[in-house]
Amino acid sequence: MANYTAADIKALREKTGAGMLDVKKALDEANGDADKALEIIRVKGLKGVAKREGRSASDGLVAVQIDAAPTGGEVGVLVEINSETDFVAKNETFISLADRVLAAAVASGAESAEALLAVETDGATVQSLVDETAATLGEKIVVRRVARVAGEKVTSYLHRTAKDLPPQVGVLVATDAAGAEVAKDVAMHIAAYSPTFLSRDDVPAEQVADERRIAEETARNEGKPEGALPKIIEGRLNGFFKENVLLDQAFAKDPKKTVGQVVSEAGGTVTGYARFRVGA
Repeated sequence: MANYTAADIKALREKTGAGMLDVKKALDEANGDADKALEIIRVKGLKGVAKREGRSASDGLVAVQIDAAPTGGEVGVLVEINSETDFVAKNETFISLADRVLAAAVASGAESAEALLAVETDGATVQSLVDETAATLGEKIVVRRVARVAGEKVTSYLHRTAKDLPPQVGVLVATDAAGAEVAKDVAMHIAAYSPTFLSRDDVPAEQVADERRIAEETARNEGKPEGALPKIIEGRLNGFFKENVLLDQAFAKDPKKTVGQVVSEAGGTVTGYARFRVGA
């Protein structure tokens, strides 16, 4: 007769994210000792880390932290950590790992996932922490990316795509002091509309040239009059900017204005931003 209860099974499943059968087998092998069962699950999980490398990890969460910068102003750090399923994404062990990875990113100043994985924290590298957690949870876990945004003021916004899941979309927006008045609304707009560039000046010249060429070829194929081509080309190029450039996009809360107009009316300036959506 098993010397553990349904509550023991439930507790170990919640702690590890492991399947029902795996948890029961581990408890059987451990003779009901929860700590020993956890160790058994982790050991078996470590053996499976290599096997999971080819699997897709497109779920997970984003996490953010904003602090005062040593040289003045503020700096925000945004990280994305992926799991294979939303079941693990909302697991306390996975969320705890995300907190530790974010803390390591903040403390180290790492600006890439590769650099962050090499950072040592609590006597181990972030990569080791990830591998150990993957072993416990039985899923592939990936520290996908990290972003740092600095400015006079930095504002964050986290969005949950489902109530029972951790944040799936994260945004950081850097502004001057006046711009901070509307920064939260701008961050929410970025979360919804996913701009590619901050301003027109940030669009690579090669991409502008390509868009202009495509607009001209399209207009000619449509048989537009030669004399009307310059105006048509500029109109379509402006359409590209309105779709992809933050300051040119129609503001989510008032589409009659652009984001740039809203910020300008507040007397402010947006100086930078970052946006992550899990798996995108």
